[in-house]
Amino acid sequence: EACDDTDASAAIKDKIAAREELLNPVSPQAATEFADLHDKTGRMKAKGVIKDAVPWAESRTYFFYLAKRRIAQDNYVSQLRAADSSLDNNGALDILKGMCSADWEDNAAVLDYYTANDADITAKISEMKTAAIKAKIAELEKELAE
Repeated sequence: EACDDTDASAAIKDKIAAREELLNPVSPQAATEFADLHDKTGRMKAKGVIKDAVPWAESRTYFFYLAKRRIAQDNYVSQLRAADSSLDNNGALDILKGMCSADWEDNAAVLDYYTANDADITAKISEMKTAAIKAKIAELEKELAE
């Protein structure tokens, strides 16, 4: 009985080895095709992971302005959220978008707007902080009156 199990096990191992040998040339091709289907810009754009393909020649400039814009923008969003705790990221971004006269999709133009209008954005943040404090005081006064 033990001999039958050993023979069956050896036969199965031989079949597996033969199958692996048969599929060996095809496996790298299948893996490459699978990876290509997932990493192509067209597929990534269709899934909403990226907005558009960036040509290689323009990639350094594109990502430079994207990074600089996001750093400045995230800083303003943090300041807005600190000034008014009722804001979430999207609400703070909507305020910035409403103030921005540049094309919102153009990273360099938005960065230029942020740089040129820093005083106005900072004033808006201060204004929102003052309004939030006044609202909190009014809320506390209302509670005391009850």
